[in-house]
Amino acid sequence: MPLGSLGIWLLAGVQSALPMALSLKFSPSVFWLVAGSLLCLVEVTVPTAFTAFMMGLSAFLVALVARFAPTHLALQVALWMGFSTALVFLTHRLMPKRKVSAIQDATEAQTLTDILPGQTGRVLYEGNSWRASCGEPTLAIAPNKKVYVVGRQGTTLIVMPEHLLHS
Repeated sequence: MPLGSLGIWLLAGVQSALPMALSLKFSPSVFWLVAGSLLCLVEVTVPTAFTAFMMGLSAFLVALVARFAPTHLALQVALWMGFSTALVFLTHRLMPKRKVSAIQDATEAQTLTDILPGQTGRVLYEGNSWRASCGEPTLAIAPNKKVYVVGRQGTTLIVMPEHLLHS
């Protein structure tokens, strides 16, 4: 089967999946096409480092197997799990390794929640929400205040209020 007609078959299967699913009379290959489409859609909306996308591709592969070599559901699930595991493993091994970047001294952030004395709160740092605690354990920091990141302990940022660093 040429690659172009395979794409047309997949597209036709996805387009016809909804009416078939609503009537509850759909083939296993259509089920796997719908499952694969939903998993790929999950990857688009919630990035999962290509895990959901690879699981969706695995579902498409199982849809092909179910279409041309009908098998029992248990075997299809086993194939999906095997394909998913292999594809996730391969893609994660082939992805370039990111280096852990050190936090630069006195980098600006903004508090999102209260940081109470001796407790943690949330800050907006480089466009992401991080858990943070104040470098001075007796101080409280109000929300929407400019702070400076002075260190990190695991996934918790250590911050200091702007007025303390400028005085």
